[in-house]
Amino acid sequence: MMSSFTIRQADPHDFSELTEIWFNASVKAHDFISEIYWKNNKVKMHDTYLPMSEVYLVEDMSNIYGFIALVENKIAAIFVSPELQGKGIGKLLINHAKGIRNNLELSVYQQNINSVRFYESVGFKVVAETLDEETRSKEFLMRWE
Repeated sequence: MMSSFTIRQADPHDFSELTEIWFNASVKAHDFISEIYWKNNKVKMHDTYLPMSEVYLVEDMSNIYGFIALVENKIAAIFVSPELQGKGIGKLLINHAKGIRNNLELSVYQQNINSVRFYESVGFKVVAETLDEETRSKEFLMRWE
């Protein structure tokens, strides 16, 4: 199944679909944050965050399944469609980013245990604890080098 996936740089016409993947995956992964918060940030994701990032997506002939957004050496976002999580798509995206960067860092909610474990499994280490000012949720700053 993995061999049918390709990675390419996203274009602005992909942003609506990527925003939906971001929204659905965010609601699923962050049940400790109100769904309204994610709804309120959809326009910002589409109009501001995705355009300012270097975005790569995973697709096959018919669908987009996930994406990674880089701002310099920071992973600003990495999301996989909820129904396809656990199939290696996130690892594919991380490996692509590792191939074009010497080091990477990201912030992840401490309560999002599955994501913390995933990042550890692909070589990231916790280097600091921080607080997301908007959601008031604790985060880990994680780094790979």
